[in-house]
Amino acid sequence: MKPARFHAVISGEVQWVGFRAFAERQARRLGIEGFVRNLPDGRVEVVAEGEKPRLEEFLGELRRGPRNARVREVALSWEVGTGEYHYFAIRY
Repeated sequence: MKPARFHAVISGEVQWVGFRAFAERQARRLGIEGFVRNLPDGRVEVVAEGEKPRLEEFLGELRRGPRNARVREVALSWEVGTGEYHYFAIRY
């Protein structure tokens, strides 16, 4: 099965609340590869690759976020997986 991929930009109260660590834990639990990083404008960017059902579950977790986060919007685009990632990482 070819991997699927999504690119998401998450806005709301998503920085300084443990969002990146939360995303990393969820991605690793689900066997998803890619990265999460803070953007200078206060949003969080996620690129994720894996099996589509697992990505959909991961997306649900991102929409919920960690306890102290308040996710307002998730701008999402689905793409074809490239296989370029070998693990999920927090980028700084």
